[in-house]
Amino acid sequence: MTQQITLRPYWYLRHGQTDWNRDGLSQGRTDVPLNATGIEQAQAAAGLFKTALKNHSPFTHIVSSPLDRAFQTAAIVREGLIAAGFEALPLETDDGLEEVCFGEQEGQPMGDWYDSWIAGAYTPAGAEPFAELRHRAIAAVNRATGLGGVPLIVAHGALFRALRAAMNLPANVRLPNATPLWLQPGKAEQEAWQLTVMEHA
Repeated sequence: MTQQITLRPYWYLRHGQTDWNRDGLSQGRTDVPLNATGIEQAQAAAGLFKTALKNHSPFTHIVSSPLDRAFQTAAIVREGLIAAGFEALPLETDDGLEEVCFGEQEGQPMGDWYDSWIAGAYTPAGAEPFAELRHRAIAAVNRATGLGGVPLIVAHGALFRALRAAMNLPANVRLPNATPLWLQPGKAEQEAWQLTVMEHA
């Protein structure tokens, strides 16, 4: 039986921009840091959260990918909220939230092979199959939501494609950098989740 994502709400934030994002390159597991734009995006995300947390369940802890671009984004958001008077929340990492390894495609221009990869028909040489990514992404989210309270998960774009598939949403949708998402489960495992994008008014 395919592993299922636990029906508990959570927040999700993809990391801010890197130079490789800007240049349209596949990053995968390569540990590319935020650029100046990415730092500004993370700071802006903290501002979005200040507003969003008035209307949605606040997060109680932050779980990040250990890759620098995600952890730096998480730390900037956390510090921005502390500066705004919010409680200093626990921030930890989970290796299961690391971005997919894209093998020989890392550092190469993003191609049109994602649909085939998601379908299991093609995996780049040295890369992680989509089914394996989905399995570990579900496990990491289940660990984060199983701690009690509502987590903010800070991670990556391809990893979120795997989570979208697990939440019965179309998988191959590009997630913008540093845009907070509020995710609520349907009433049953077969129902799609509700995804709310937090944007500046």
